Amino acid sequence: MKAIARIAAATAALSTVATSAFAASSAASGGGLLIWLFLGFLGLIVATQLVPALMLLVGIVQGVTGGAADQSTR
Repeated sequence: MKAIARIAAATAALSTVATSAFAASSAASGGGLLIWLFLGFLGLIVATQLVPALMLLVGIVQGVTGGAADQSTR
């Protein structure tokens, strides 16, 4: 228990003096064309993965709701 308290105290002491070492002081402005193309490509990948996911979800919902009705008629 003393070791945990010692580690917690050391972490608290070190985090109070922590500063940003190599971080930029201001935000980058704009961004190049390649950045926007890359983000658009990632958005395209996400959008194309949503179509099969939604189809699978609809199939699962139909299976759960329609499956109970099919079994009761047998």
